[in-house]
Amino acid sequence: MDKIQAQLANASISPNKYTVDASLFDALVDKATGSAAVADVSGAAVGASRTLKQCLLQPDDQDVRFLADMLAKRLDESHGEMIFTTSDKENGALMDLSDKDVKRITETLALAAADAQANAFVQLLYDSGAVDAKEAAAGSSNSTTTVKYAREIAAAPASNTNPAVKSTLNSNAVRFASYLIRRRPQRIEEMMEVRVAVAGNVDAGKSTMLGVLTQGGLDDGRGKARVALFRHKHEIDSGRTSSVGMEILGFDKTDGAPIRHTDLHRKAGWDALCLRSSKIVTFLDLAGHEKYLKTTVFGMAGGAPDFVMLMVAANAGVTGMAKEHLGLALALGIPVFVVVTKIDMCPPKVLDATLKQLSKVLRSSGCRKLPVAVSDHKAVVMAAARCVSQRVCPVFQISNVTGEGVDLLQTFLNILPLNRHNSTISPSVSPASPQSEQAEMLRFDINEIFAVPYVGTVVSGVISSGSVRLGDALWLGPDFNGQFISTQVRGIHRKRAEVEAGYRGQSVSLALRKVGRNQARKGMVLLSRAQIEQPPVATSTFEAEVVVLYHSTTITRKYQAMVHCGAVRQTARVLSICSANDENEDALRTGSRARVLFQFIRHPEHLTEGSHLVFREGRTKGVGRVTRVFDTAEQSAILASIKQDKLNQTSWSNKLDHSQKASAVEHRISTKS
Repeated sequence: MDKIQAQLANASISPNKYTVDASLFDALVDKATGSAAVADVSGAAVGASRTLKQCLLQPDDQDVRFLADMLAKRLDESHGEMIFTTSDKENGALMDLSDKDVKRITETLALAAADAQANAFVQLLYDSGAVDAKEAAAGSSNSTTTVKYAREIAAAPASNTNPAVKSTLNSNAVRFASYLIRRRPQRIEEMMEVRVAVAGNVDAGKSTMLGVLTQGGLDDGRGKARVALFRHKHEIDSGRTSSVGMEILGFDKTDGAPIRHTDLHRKAGWDALCLRSSKIVTFLDLAGHEKYLKTTVFGMAGGAPDFVMLMVAANAGVTGMAKEHLGLALALGIPVFVVVTKIDMCPPKVLDATLKQLSKVLRSSGCRKLPVAVSDHKAVVMAAARCVSQRVCPVFQISNVTGEGVDLLQTFLNILPLNRHNSTISPSVSPASPQSEQAEMLRFDINEIFAVPYVGTVVSGVISSGSVRLGDALWLGPDFNGQFISTQVRGIHRKRAEVEAGYRGQSVSLALRKVGRNQARKGMVLLSRAQIEQPPVATSTFEAEVVVLYHSTTITRKYQAMVHCGAVRQTARVLSICSANDENEDALRTGSRARVLFQFIRHPEHLTEGSHLVFREGRTKGVGRVTRVFDTAEQSAILASIKQDKLNQTSWSNKLDHSQKASAVEHRISTKS
């Protein structure tokens, strides 16, 4: 049994959340059509008396107990879900699994996962030996142009592929199966949540795509699926989103099936949907029009998305705000996957040109992404495993009218892992257990404020660190004077369902006691009074390392721009510019890197060191990271020093002007004489 434990720890159930062989994935990227078979060749002999295949196909009570303990351990390490891939080789020979063997392995894993300690369910994602008539028919009906699409999005040259892997891929005898194993949450507080920001150019089909995913019905080609998602009347009239919308898609806690708002021809509430779900995907529907760019930047920076779903219309290409949104996601360090829509109405030549342009943009020096065409469930499993690395960029082709590709995107969203290492969270914060979160300092960023009748002021946002519970005493601020006020949590809702606590990475709503609607604003934070006895200190001055992405002229002192840092959105001026070698610079140009001292124009804010920021003014764009936040004494000293430098510069200018005037008078006198 020790040998079995050693092999399972090193092979089929690795400590990593997703067990995918790197060389095989590179071969998949090389093929890119999704037609190649994939094998996990990491299997080895367990022992002379009992093999891994026998443990899975002919398990006894001891094997089931061991598998249950191992699954429980790996689920704890991977935050509630993992991918299990069966081994295909044993002692250099193929396992030669049959349909009956795959069914037996599924039953064994389900029996081990149902243990009280693991308390999980098993879902078969992909079986390389199963014959999917639907996919086979679709593959046989594809024209040569479709193959050309996949070749264009291929990510690696064929010469880089291992010959041994190529021979394995070309063999029809290889068979493997991938399973999703996810823990069943006992409470809504334990439910997994992945936030996806939906971005793209105007008329790319963002709201329509969300309507198809969350409502369950297809579109009629005229925007029928998007009507239920709009929040304002002018959005319904124009068909364009002008605010940050939010929709959810759940996955069942028994078999992983999708759960939508419509259930047996009746509309299900968010609370009922959460009670049945083991995982929730929260979509942030962002505006695509250029005049709503400020709202889009706020939604992407303050909404703390784990991933960005970039929508590209097949008949329009990567144009307009799609490039702006892609650059913003790259600046914030958020992984991106692309969905090409409207393929049903797009001519093949136009679609081919769009995919070529998309591949060129993703491969460019500014992007450096590895585009991968996702055309079947095998490619979905591989792409989801590598999407968090921010190097691989899956590309889907979707039709909201015919439903082509929707099931692949839905499976991809189901197995997307948690990504808490995004730019909106401080680098010091890393995924941990609820026990360790209690020791972390609470920080809750406010994105929305509501005045609910008979309840009072309700604030909505994301818990960046720590945890919050009912009755906790909190600091709310800073206000326009930089002061914090004390308040108490009187209610917590998550996805419109009442809960008792909220943990790091979750988006929740808090009902605050003795706080008026005019006392709260977007960009404020909530901090724990138990961890901070004295009122926190806000700052108006901070230092950041920035990179200017584009500017038509130069950026000098007194330059003003809109700064987005998490939920904070305020105009700031440049006080000083310092190069990397601590030398003062007069101006910044496109591509310049420097340490810049900023000062907020209106009121102080509460910032944390290490947070990403984006500043823009018109077409001027720059990104950076906060390196230092100054307290009140340091701010006074900095402002006094800058003021003294200005006085010295003014006096020097006056002297220079006086000397120039004197020399001019002398010149006129000499000329007259």
